[in-house]
Formats: sequence, structure tokens, C-alpha cells
Amino acid sequence: MSTLIAEPVEDGSDPPNSTRAAEGLPRRRFTVAEIESFVEAGVIAEDERFELIGGEIVPMSPEGMRHERIKMWLNETLIRNLPRQFATNPETTFRLSEDTFLEPDFVVFERASGLEGLKGDTCLLAIEIGVSSLAYDRGRKAEIYGAFGIRELWVIDARRLEARIFREPQDGRYTSIGNCLKAETLTPLAVPGFSLRLADFEHFEG
Repeated sequence: MSTLIAEPVEDGSDPPNSTRAAEGLPRRRFTVAEIESFVEAGVIAEDERFELIGGEIVPMSPEGMRHERIKMWLNETLIRNLPRQFATNPETTFRLSEDTFLEPDFVVFERASGLEGLKGDTCLLAIEIGVSSLAYDRGRKAEIYGAFGIRELWVIDARRLEARIFREPQDGRYTSIGNCLKAETLTPLAVPGFSLRLADFEHFEG
């Protein structure tokens, strides 16, 4: 993996904050609990794809077939090859604070802590698959993960089968950022016994 230390992300915006309307008035901010109650009440459809960042609802772009196929391959790879003490979950609601949740393509965590215990300091690895959202995932979204201390983030370029690896969050940002080519081996630091090569997706027949 080639390493870029403290490389600035593509999107230079600040960590999560509400924006302001054109007239300068603050927008209505929501909490995770409020959004969950809206879903339970049917105000928001359960299958509607969005994230909550700093209290604001951020719609997610539709997923294309390339994204879906890589996600299917990754799901099978993780389930088959993760050592027993680790667990994974696709597209989970990753609650980071009372006003922020993300929906990464995958998270990896200790099975003993369970999905109920998933939070910033128990997530061992988050994985995002980017096609149209690649710049956002590498930029603004990576900033959010870093701000909440997620110890490792992989952003996979679905077209080129390459990954941007974010590690070592300090003072709210990643201090180690590197690239992994498709023929190279990806090995998460906090998940011993697991690795993969993105080149192997090319032989996937799912």
C-alpha cells in the first residue's frame, strides 16, 4: 500500500454542522431518535436511503449494478473469511452521536460487543464503495469518520478496483492515508487473520 501522510481530503468543508437557509436563518436540525420515530410512524419509508449528519438529512445517491455486485462479493468474502471473533453487517445504521448516523456499506466489529454495542470506538473497520459518490466518500464522508475516531476506513473505487485507506485518527482527522491497487492485499490493522484482494472480484460469478 502506498502511503500519503496527512493528505488533505478532496472536500475541504468543516466537520458536521447545520447549514443555513438562504435568508440566513438556521435550518431545523433533527436527532437520531426523532428520525427513528418518523420511520416507526411511517412518516419516512423504511427503505428510503439517507444519512443524518449534524442533524441534517442527507439523501444518498441510487446504487448502480456495479456497486451492487461488488457489495455482494464483499459480503460473501467477509462472511466466509472473517475469523469467528469478528462480525460484519451491511448497510447498518451506524449511530455516531445524537444527531449523526451514517450507513456504510459494511462495518466490522467484535462479535462479543454485538451490533447493539456498535459505536465509534468499537468499529474496527468501515467500508464504503464509491461510484458516483467516490469524491464525497473520500472527502467529506471520510472527514466525518475521522471526526468520530473510526480507526480504519476503506473507500473502494468501484470502477478501478482500488482502495483509499484511512487510518490513525488523531484530533478528529486521519493522519495516515494511502492507496491500495487492485492486485495488492488489503489487511485491516484491527482485524487479524483477514485480508482480501480487490482483483479477486473479477472472478466473481454471483
